[in-house]
Amino acid sequence: MTQSKTEAWPEPPLAGTEAAAILGALERQRATLAWKCSGLDASGLRATLGTSAITLGGLLKHLAHVEGSHFARLWLGSPVGAPWDSVDWDSNPDWDYSSAAEDTPEQLRVLWQESVARSRAIVDEALSAGGLDQLGAYTTRSGERPNLRRILLDLIEEYARHAGHADLIRESVDGLTGEDPPR
Repeated sequence: MTQSKTEAWPEPPLAGTEAAAILGALERQRATLAWKCSGLDASGLRATLGTSAITLGGLLKHLAHVEGSHFARLWLGSPVGAPWDSVDWDSNPDWDYSSAAEDTPEQLRVLWQESVARSRAIVDEALSAGGLDQLGAYTTRSGERPNLRRILLDLIEEYARHAGHADLIRESVDGLTGEDPPR
């Protein structure tokens, strides 16, 4: 999860296809979250800022859930799976955030990394079968279905919103600031 100085920072292509640009933007957001959560122990991943209950560990767990739900539920039309399927979301809608304090840093990182790996595999398979206009399995009450483009753009938006939280929390933990890691 830690980005080394010799690895290239993921950047969307300057003049690539729409799919390459969208996937490049998503990978950059994922890398930003990984970097902001890297190298921290349990205390660092549990740190909060001000009155907010959001933690870096909670963001890892939340975004693992978002990755899983976007592709399982919206694209494949299948249940999200463990550990999400055993949660009583009605009584604890912030379970992903609140339960992260019970997990080790390694458990949180692995949960997020595995979720991202599943998402990448699903997207690769979907793109090999067609383009971004393909419709997902989920159907709204009005009969609409999201296309792959919309699912990916929603995921980028979710990461971007939480990258700002991660920036502030990480800076409060050890002073780390910046948009991308030093090269």
